[in-house]
Amino acid sequence: MRPEVTLKTDYEIRLMRESGALLVEVFAMLDERVKPGITTLELDKITEQFIRHELKAAPASLGAYGYPFSINASPNHVACHGMPTEEVAIQPTDILNIDITLEKNGFIVDSNKTYILPEASSEAQRLVMVANQAMWKGIEQVVPGAHSGDIGFAISEFVESQGYSVVREFCGHGIGRVMHEAPQILHFGLPKTGFIIEPGMTFTVEPVINQGSNRVVTLKDGWTVVTCDNQLSAQFEHTLAVTKEGVEILTLRQDETPFPWRK
Repeated sequence: MRPEVTLKTDYEIRLMRESGALLVEVFAMLDERVKPGITTLELDKITEQFIRHELKAAPASLGAYGYPFSINASPNHVACHGMPTEEVAIQPTDILNIDITLEKNGFIVDSNKTYILPEASSEAQRLVMVANQAMWKGIEQVVPGAHSGDIGFAISEFVESQGYSVVREFCGHGIGRVMHEAPQILHFGLPKTGFIIEPGMTFTVEPVINQGSNRVVTLKDGWTVVTCDNQLSAQFEHTLAVTKEGVEILTLRQDETPFPWRK
């Protein structure tokens, strides 16, 4: 049975496309600023000011569900929802996921990227590469008539073949006028199960990939999710619109190559 999904009109997808283009600008700005020595709280403030004053948009995460920041900043063993801090600066050996939601003209988009700092280990670099490919493996399944389980199966099969694990507590989600709406997009599953994908659906694909066990725990702050074995975690995310022809990636960045294995 299909969940109660709000199918978007062509006009609504156009507005989401405009929001996505702005979020692309945010990441392009951050690409120049994510360097050793800066704190994640500084990055949060820079991002909020850029979204508000340069883009005339709104940081949708700020205040949502009581969250007090404009970005999630998740370094190393933080799987997701890391809270910005001024206590520890970014280190040359880190990997750092930055997750941002942006709202413009009433429509929200959501995307994240894991940055590799200059002296990150080869093991960390490989994890990030696999996490990126895992997202694309899932997006590749997004076509009208496919099943949602096809997305999760493609992701988990690939990730596990590379010796990593998929966190199961967090999933992709519908998005539009609100940050989280139906449907849920699981990053594990079986082919030909779940709901049928239809044109007009807008949702995220955002698998969290762990170096070791897929077990995670939420810290006392109520937000920060870390790996139970203290091993590394990485994630990538895009907001998608399902079209009659296939899928449109609304938050695609200029430096990205979709489906990199097709090159």
